[in-house]
Amino acid sequence: MILAIDSSIGTSVALADRDGRLLAAADEADHLSHAEVVGVLIRRVLDEAGVTAADITAVASGMGPGPFTGLRIGIAAARTFAVARGAELVPVLSHDAVAAERLLSGASGDLVVVTDARRREVAWTRYSGLTPSGAPERVDGPHLAERATFVVVGADRIDAVGVPAAALARLAALSLHGERATDPDEPVYLRAPDVTLSARKRVTQ
Repeated sequence: MILAIDSSIGTSVALADRDGRLLAAADEADHLSHAEVVGVLIRRVLDEAGVTAADITAVASGMGPGPFTGLRIGIAAARTFAVARGAELVPVLSHDAVAAERLLSGASGDLVVVTDARRREVAWTRYSGLTPSGAPERVDGPHLAERATFVVVGADRIDAVGVPAAALARLAALSLHGERATDPDEPVYLRAPDVTLSARKRVTQ
């Protein structure tokens, strides 16, 4: 079974079978409570599906783009769960999950997924339909842009307020079956974190 976790906007968790068919899903829209709710949501989907942590063979991790503080919580939860259970970790770009859900729901042609990146900026990624396997065809991005001046031309604009972990699980299933390339196992922050380590002062006597 595949456990999918994303915290790039709110917090979304889903459980699917090895072919990506949804078994249970739970979401929390609040983007300030990732650490408090991620464990609760994981337990909720396991209980709803009637399975245990030992049944999980793969963990799909939403890799962003997203703000540093929130995004790293979901990634840490996914990595920790995968290591603890000896499950395979499958990184998936979070924007891909949004695009997949829209395209599989009937959207056609080019679309641009846009998410709030804070600091008056947005993160965006452009797609051009689905591949033969059913994965979104990413053609540009992800990038950062000024919210006030960013304009989408020649495509449908999708302003996402959440990332569906169910779609994350479906894309992970395609990767596990060799039908989609696995994304890099690196968080997509698009900017440096607010807090950095300062250089240590030299101590003199």
